[in-house]
Amino acid sequence: MSVVFRRAVPADFPEVRRITRDAYLWAGHFAADHPYKSVLEDVEHWAERAQVWVAAAAGKVVAAVTLTFAGESYSEIARDGELEFRMLTVDPAWQGNDLGRALVREIVEHARQLPDIEAISITSATFTERAHVLYQSLGFRRAPERDWYVPGEDVLLWVFRLEL
Repeated sequence: MSVVFRRAVPADFPEVRRITRDAYLWAGHFAADHPYKSVLEDVEHWAERAQVWVAAAAGKVVAAVTLTFAGESYSEIARDGELEFRMLTVDPAWQGNDLGRALVREIVEHARQLPDIEAISITSATFTERAHVLYQSLGFRRAPERDWYVPGEDVLLWVFRLEL
């Protein structure tokens, strides 16, 4: 299977929206009426303030991720010299094909090409064990001193970091 990693274009946004919504709901991260769902679905807003990337296979968008940097409005944890990625999602119909792993590897390679980027950071909910295993298998290490809670909720988010 050949996968192309590229910047999203506006024509991709409906599929990015669907994949992101479906992946979060399928994984049971929240109910369909959760307020964060509207944030996840506003791809146009993310694309104006961060970089939305997609993975395409067989000409179809099958995964998406948002890249951001310290000081940008969609950055939650990035420090100077870090690329942060958020909302990495794989279409549930394509899960189990190592697309998440391939996408993280592409992010790492992309980050290595960026001037002044020395590390990658990611936030992951404590209950997303599969994601933790993936990140750690690719060399990310926990940064517990940077963990934080979702504002207004009792949800602890772990920070993982990869030195480049």
